[in-house]
Amino acid sequence: MTLTRRQFIKSSLAVAPAAALMPSVFTRAVAAAINQQASVGNRTLVIVQMAGGNDGLNTIVPANDDHYYEVRPSVNVLPGDVLAIDREVGFNPGLTAFKELFDEGVLAAVEGVGYPGPSYSHFQSMDIWQTADPEKGGGFEGWAGKYLEGLPAGADDEVQSLAVGRSLPRALFTHKATVPMVNTVAAYQLQRAPRAVADQDERTQALLRLYGTGAATRSFGEHLDATLRAADSSSRAVQGAHGRYASTVEYPDTKLGKSMKVVAEAVTGDLGLSVAHVSIGGFDTHATQLPVHGDLLKDTADAMLAFYRDMQAHGRDQDVVLMTWSEFGRRVTENGSGGTDHGSAGPMFVLGTPVAGGLYGERPSLTDLVKNNFKYTTDFRQVYATMVEGWLGAPAEAVLGGQFEQIPLLRREAVAS
Repeated sequence: MTLTRRQFIKSSLAVAPAAALMPSVFTRAVAAAINQQASVGNRTLVIVQMAGGNDGLNTIVPANDDHYYEVRPSVNVLPGDVLAIDREVGFNPGLTAFKELFDEGVLAAVEGVGYPGPSYSHFQSMDIWQTADPEKGGGFEGWAGKYLEGLPAGADDEVQSLAVGRSLPRALFTHKATVPMVNTVAAYQLQRAPRAVADQDERTQALLRLYGTGAATRSFGEHLDATLRAADSSSRAVQGAHGRYASTVEYPDTKLGKSMKVVAEAVTGDLGLSVAHVSIGGFDTHATQLPVHGDLLKDTADAMLAFYRDMQAHGRDQDVVLMTWSEFGRRVTENGSGGTDHGSAGPMFVLGTPVAGGLYGERPSLTDLVKNNFKYTTDFRQVYATMVEGWLGAPAEAVLGGQFEQIPLLRREAVAS
């Protein structure tokens, strides 16, 4: 069967999404420094975005502080509903899964996380968090993208990074590395033409040949060819991992639950996954926050618990750490619509067997505020630095563009050396 480019177009053969980015100068300093690091094995960092601005005050609740109920007369969590952490604070009742993991000593909560001169714009603040640059939101590359650029090239069947969703998070933007974007496993492949199912392999090879000739001597043509081949090889790897995957763990039937299961398949399929990104939206709770916020927290925690149990069942829990982030917290006082407006600092959570569970950071004051917002007490780049250098074994300064004090979130034996 002879196939032409026109026939491919007419049959609507879709290439699976991947990051097709223009080439630029490679970050040699990052690569050189990573190559000097001792091997950390098959370690994976899973980034969980809580998009919209999570209300930290109703996530880790100061149930024994009367001032909390004064500023939150209706948008609050009642003392009897709080899942106690200590005598001062407790988890939102939606976080029963987090309470279980916290009591096991594998969940860390870092309080008061933010950055200097906070922005209350979703887009600007997300740029800041994803580029690790509070001053200007960084350049093109994301902080995790810079790390990925420094990794040595993997084999064709390896998937070193993975974004689960419909769009590539800026944190993974990179000039060099190709980042597969998987919305569903079924969709992440060269789509089959209904009338040519039997010729799928031949059509795929023809497509690769079409893009691999003609313009290959020009830089853009070379990059396009490499991107297509990476899309094809990564889709085959993801499909293979999906076919081999088996688990007794039941994931929640939610978007995040399904996303976490895709990541689990990549980890247990030994695809060489180093960084994965998943997200859950809906945290922009300006109105009728209760009980929506508790349900969102439950969805987040339940999906992360299922993933962790899955890693335990597969004997891979020593290899994976999860980290949450949200672009900002919410204002201390409630608004007139039964909700809360954009604020500043909030908590981050870090989960995994290598994690030294507990509370970290300084709890922000409910009375010493700036324009009705918390003063941050921990720079988010301290958590990033801990994950980049302490867990992934890469130079935090080269990736983040500065030196930031790490937090002892990892057990001593888990810290990269």
